[in-house]
Amino acid sequence: MKLFRILLVFVAASFSIQVSAGGHSGMKGDYAHSNDIVDVAIANGSFTTLVTAVKAAGLVDTLKGEGPFTVFAPTDVAFAKIPEATLAALLEDKEALAGVLTYHVVAGKVMASDVVTLSTATTVQGQNVEVKVENGKVFIDNAEVIITDVAASNGVIHVIDTVIMPQS
Repeated sequence: MKLFRILLVFVAASFSIQVSAGGHSGMKGDYAHSNDIVDVAIANGSFTTLVTAVKAAGLVDTLKGEGPFTVFAPTDVAFAKIPEATLAALLEDKEALAGVLTYHVVAGKVMASDVVTLSTATTVQGQNVEVKVENGKVFIDNAEVIITDVAASNGVIHVIDTVIMPQS
């Protein structure tokens, strides 16, 4: 359960700033463009739990890599939608946790304007996510994209409202 709390705090801390900033990273000037996804989290000071969660899943090297990466990042509300038994099992299995988290990452920098032209995207985990536009809203699998184009030097983050799960 400790890892779940860390993951939930990471999501709440990291994306409440972007939500309150109206979909922007809250960084001034060119700050976000000079730091990778992990560095942006560390330098902000509000993302220590993000770094802890990424370390726990063994994803620091991936997210600090050259990239570029597109990260579909679920909110804390999204994690609350996962059935408790499913979440508990996931948190006990580091490999499965890393699989779910890397299912939220696509190699390449895919901006919001590009996402809407796709029907699928291959994740770092290896499976494809479905991309669709319905009534002017973009969905990744069953998750709605609610904040777009949060920039980092090695990619971009799009916030989603539901945790997406790879096929078993």
